[in-house]
Amino acid sequence: MNTAAGTTDFSTEDLQNLQTTVERFAKQAIAPHVPAWEEAGQFDRSLYKQAADLGMLGLGYPEHLGGTPAPWRARNMLSQTLARFGGSGGVMASLFSHNIGLPPVMAHGSAELQAEVVPSVLLGERIAALAITEPGGGSDVAGLRTTARADGGDYVIDGEKVFITSGLRADWITLAVRTNPASKGASGISMVVVPADTPGITRTRLHKMGWHSSDTAQLRFEGVRVPQRYRLGDEGAGFKMIMGNFNGERLAMSAMALGFAEACFDEALNWARQRQTFGAALIERQAIRHKLMDMQMRISSTQAWVDAVTQQADAGQTGAEWVAQVCLLKNHATQTMQFCADAAVQLLGGMGYMRGTVSERVYREVKVMMIGGGAEEIMKELAAKQLGI
Repeated sequence: MNTAAGTTDFSTEDLQNLQTTVERFAKQAIAPHVPAWEEAGQFDRSLYKQAADLGMLGLGYPEHLGGTPAPWRARNMLSQTLARFGGSGGVMASLFSHNIGLPPVMAHGSAELQAEVVPSVLLGERIAALAITEPGGGSDVAGLRTTARADGGDYVIDGEKVFITSGLRADWITLAVRTNPASKGASGISMVVVPADTPGITRTRLHKMGWHSSDTAQLRFEGVRVPQRYRLGDEGAGFKMIMGNFNGERLAMSAMALGFAEACFDEALNWARQRQTFGAALIERQAIRHKLMDMQMRISSTQAWVDAVTQQADAGQTGAEWVAQVCLLKNHATQTMQFCADAAVQLLGGMGYMRGTVSERVYREVKVMMIGGGAEEIMKELAAKQLGI
């Protein structure tokens, strides 16, 4: 999300009130409906408006565009709380896809473009998405092949994108393109905002292991004509924009992963207290208590790391060492999520394998968290480079 919209003017009381609101929203508007949304392959579009009315979609964006400036500690608290009590990565991925789609617009778009794109998204009336990954490309952003050819005052776009969150329902697509076909590396990449109803765009639903309630699409662009005024920043400056955008995405994903780990712990602890085996509750068994403490140990370490990196972000300490910390934190947080999901499913036994339990759903969703935003191996290598190793 856009760090320029951050502020430290959030008191402890403000944070507590926000957390109470988010928890109530998660428990009432999300959690009871997730099984049905998972079966339907999408959630009700009205959820965007509900979240917007509570100020959730606008958190971290400037007031003049309909947002509420907020520090990272408020934004990460929202992510962690929604994950813990909503229990669905699919819902969160699509409901907040604007938090990866809009930051480049906020950081590099003209004031006129921001005014055209951002307010309706923060009101929950339109949906924004980010489209970078291409078939066969993965994390190799510098190798992307989607082209944007200048033609008069327009760009003509041709190519494909894949694994695009909110790809089916997005109204605005922040798109990475190659505007200099002579360059095969990072220098020829630009970012363009594309109205999704532009002729020449074809969308195909993708079927996934998890995140069933999030629409994920493959996008094809064939002769898509977009005015050049929709370009973000200078032509050829897109690669740096993309790399900077990843930092905020990875920090938010770390907070989400922590919340999902807590959700698994909550379900496992509740089950252990209620489930009777051989005349006693599971919680009376030493092996069960130890498994729960293994989960808590990892949750506590992740919480401390998230808090430390968040505090640095709010203090503006976002240099190379911070970037490395974000990369490593993202790995650690998703590994904590993986460990807790696995432990919870094991503790729940047969029920842990059944659809409808939070732990079963998180177990299926953990891999996309470990891959999305940069796979573990990419994170390690990037961290090493940032640290000069």
